[in-house]
Amino acid sequence: MAYSEHLANRLRQRLKGNGAIEEKKMMGGLTFVVSGKMFIGILKDKKRQEDRLMVCVRKLNYKELLQKSESKSMDFTGKPLRGFLFIEPNGFESEDDLDY
Repeated sequence: MAYSEHLANRLRQRLKGNGAIEEKKMMGGLTFVVSGKMFIGILKDKKRQEDRLMVCVRKLNYKELLQKSESKSMDFTGKPLRGFLFIEPNGFESEDDLDY
């Protein structure tokens, strides 16, 4: 499996009852989408063999969140995708961190 089913279940628990959310396997991971748009997903960092979250924050607090040590710009092609962040494992280890 390319991503942690345990982490996927942690996300499912939080998203349960929040409308028409779909799960889609994409990019070797799992994404959660609403109205056809990804808002959170799980993707394995191939170098470190660790799961990380992909999170859509848009412009809300992107610059502020990018300053956190567990946040990295989401970059697949050499150019950061604005409004999207990778969250490293230390950013979602605890239940409070994942809720944030």
